[in-house]
Amino acid sequence: MPSFTAQLNQKGANYPLSIMNITLVHPVHGAKVATMELEAEADEKNGWTRYNPDTPSEPEAAPVNVLEVKRRRKVTTQEV
Repeated sequence: MPSFTAQLNQKGANYPLSIMNITLVHPVHGAKVATMELEAEADEKNGWTRYNPDTPSEPEAAPVNVLEVKRRRKVTTQEV
């Protein structure tokens, strides 16, 4: 049985079919898949980075709570 690309060429496709998936990650927005190199390049200009599952990644640091604790009443100490 001929491959899918060979079948397309028999039906008149002039160029080889290549399906490209590029996985990109962003620290705020998460992950996405780009289907074209041009799309991936444009996303990289906006802070996205390419994700390669074959390369080991560094463990992420634990999130730090930088918000101040808000209280309804001011806590005061009383002398006895």
